[in-house]
Amino acid sequence: MRTFRLVVSALVVCAALSACGGTDGPATPTPSGSSPVTGQPTPPAATPSTGAPTTPTAPSSTPKPPTSPGGPTVPPPVGATELTGTITPGVEPNCVLLDGYLLIGGPRDVLRAGAKVTVTGRVEPGMMTTCQQGTPFVVEGAHRS
Repeated sequence: MRTFRLVVSALVVCAALSACGGTDGPATPTPSGSSPVTGQPTPPAATPSTGAPTTPTAPSSTPKPPTSPGGPTVPPPVGATELTGTITPGVEPNCVLLDGYLLIGGPRDVLRAGAKVTVTGRVEPGMMTTCQQGTPFVVEGAHRS
């Protein structure tokens, strides 16, 4: 009896989910005469004023460097890098930043907010962190300057 209830429940859920799915076929007109919106609208064709065809350009996928007052204008390259400056606290506990870079690892007795330090390490832009700011920078060495 318990198996029967489980099977019936599963069938009801499947039926409900299949009823929620859309159709891939052509849209049928509604009573008002217009067809329902089932996808993204198609942009109107642009007619250039010169009559020459134009080629759309793709948006740039280059990530923008972190911005902070006095911070670097270009991110350091991926690989061994050295940063020097004053550490600032992050918005989350145990998060420290140096010129817009989130410092990951390293000696925490040296990497304290307000300390003037020089750190060596590498930028890891794809690394996931719990801090809500900065580009991750894995610290391989640090000392006060």
